[in-house]
Amino acid sequence: MKNPWLRALTGFAAAAALSLTSVAGAQTPAYPSKPIRLVVPFPAGGTTDILARAVAQKLTEAWGQPVVVDNRPGAGGNIGSELVAKAAADGYTLEMGTVGTHAINPSLYAKMPYDHVKDFAPVILVAGVPNVLVVNPGVPVHSVAELIAYAKTHPGKLNFASSGSGTSIHLSGELFKVMSGADMMHVPYKGSAPALADLIGGQVQLMFDNLPSSLPQIRAGKLRALAVTSGTRAAALPDTPTIAESGLPGFEASSWFGVLAPAGTSPAIVSKLNAEIAKWLASPEAKEKMQSQGANAAGGSPEDFARHIQAETAKWAKVVKDSGAKVD
Repeated sequence: MKNPWLRALTGFAAAAALSLTSVAGAQTPAYPSKPIRLVVPFPAGGTTDILARAVAQKLTEAWGQPVVVDNRPGAGGNIGSELVAKAAADGYTLEMGTVGTHAINPSLYAKMPYDHVKDFAPVILVAGVPNVLVVNPGVPVHSVAELIAYAKTHPGKLNFASSGSGTSIHLSGELFKVMSGADMMHVPYKGSAPALADLIGGQVQLMFDNLPSSLPQIRAGKLRALAVTSGTRAAALPDTPTIAESGLPGFEASSWFGVLAPAGTSPAIVSKLNAEIAKWLASPEAKEKMQSQGANAAGGSPEDFARHIQAETAKWAKVVKDSGAKVD
């Protein structure tokens, strides 16, 4: 380049561009640089809340930034999920989603306030959880066969609680009704904790609860476990049979929980969240703690979780159709 003025101008432009790039980089602090909100679309005390608080604690310890659990219950998890779907895609608002919010509700509700696929960026599948069929000890049954017989001879006398319409707890009961012919009435609550309180108090007679929520009550003798809804027995209740082996072959209706971010969240942020949570889930500490509470630590990539949501949506759409369950 022969023209010295042009050479000087080019050099100045390059230096200015480098300076602007450095300033832009300096103005973008490393993630996370402030507290993170982890939304739980159900009340405190249930399995979603238990798992969310465990994840929040580990992320707080790893990154030195508070991860605050924000319970936003209502509409079978739709209220909290909508909040996250419409939040800024900056990694500072996350959700502990469930099989209900991200697989069942799209088929069950006539109108959804969010698109469970397009509005979210899956981060990681945290845990798989069997449901457990529990009854108030005052109900004179000790097996699935006795429960079915009692329901048929006492039509309209049994009410089964759930943590909300559209949850796997609700659909487990609806599937049980279809496969067994049992006459039962669904009573939805705004979470497992209030449902369990009424079940223990005798206001309702039974529930297909997530195992981690009910396990302390089972061990305390406040609830009687009849069977688990998974395909195999739960390690936390090895002597409790599955519903499938109790006279309803093919019955399986388990729950799962996972972290999601709003759609459009940076892949780098999603990857960082996935790596940190996956590291904890793979640890002996996490595996042992979850197993003792009746859950199974999961993991995998964001892409694995996206495929899981797709498969579960198809599976539960069939259950909803076969049961005839609907929520306006």
